Amino acid sequence: MIDLSTEDVFPVSEAPKHIPGRPSQASCWRWVLHGVGGIKLESILIGGKRFVSAEAVQRFCDRRTALADGDTRPVRTSRQQERAMQQAERDFDANV
Repeated sequence: MIDLSTEDVFPVSEAPKHIPGRPSQASCWRWVLHGVGGIKLESILIGGKRFVSAEAVQRFCDRRTALADGDTRPVRTSRQQERAMQQAERDFDANV
């Protein structure tokens, strides 16, 4: 999920400028609306306009690459990993 407090967003129409190979705007919109192989490019709706972030593009590419490489484990964001570590530390402290 895009976090506005830590990620800078830009319109989906500008996404090709931030992706190697410069995919078409149509491809970026398809990734947002329908996804590829069950993986969607995260977006956020603000005032009736869709926005993405460089971090969302990175997560999308990471997930697509993992799927293509046969890795079926879910790809966690650094924020998700941090939360999981904090929860594990709380659980450990509660049991000590």
